[in-house]
Amino acid sequence: MTLQDKTQPSVRRSLTTEATRALVQAFVSCRLDYCNSLLARVADVYLRRLQSVQNSANRLVFGTHRHDHTMPVLVGLHWLPVRQRIINKTAVLVWKYLHDAAHRYLADLCVPAHSVHGRQQLCSTASGTLLVPGAQTANGQLSFAINGPRTWNSLPADLRTPDTTLCSFKGHLKAHLFQQ
Repeated sequence: MTLQDKTQPSVRRSLTTEATRALVQAFVSCRLDYCNSLLARVADVYLRRLQSVQNSANRLVFGTHRHDHTMPVLVGLHWLPVRQRIINKTAVLVWKYLHDAAHRYLADLCVPAHSVHGRQQLCSTASGTLLVPGAQTANGQLSFAINGPRTWNSLPADLRTPDTTLCSFKGHLKAHLFQQ
C-alpha cells in the first residue's frame, strides 16, 4: 500500500464531493488548462501523463478505485479529457478573435478565407473556414498560426457560424467534443 493509498481515504472522508470537486478544479484543472493550447500537436505519449493526473483527480472527487474506468467520471463531472480540453481552448481562442474579443496580435494568425482576394467564390469561404499557412519545419506545425486555423476548420460548419454567442459556442463545442 502506497502513501497515497493510505492518505486518500482520510482526505476524502473529511470533504464533501462538491468541496473536493472545487479543490480539484482550483489546484489541478486550472494547471491542466494553463497554456494548454501550446500542446495542440504534441504526441500522445506526453499527453498521457497529463491525462493520468486528470484521471487521478477525477478518482479523488468520486472516490473510485485506481482500476475503474475514468470516462464515466469525466462525463459525470462534465470535464473533457486533456486532448479535447486543448481543442476546446484553441477553438475558443479562434472564436474570440473572429468576434473581436481577443488580442489583436492574433489578427495575422487567423485569416478568414473570404477576406483573401480571389477566394471569395470558393465554397470554403461560405463555411467560415480560415487559411492555414504552410510551415517549413516540424516546430512550425506546432504553432498557433497553423494549429488555430486547422482546429477551427476541423469543427462542423454549424459550429463555425458567425452569429453564435460565446456561451452558445462553448456549449455546442463541448457537446461536440464529448461525442468524439
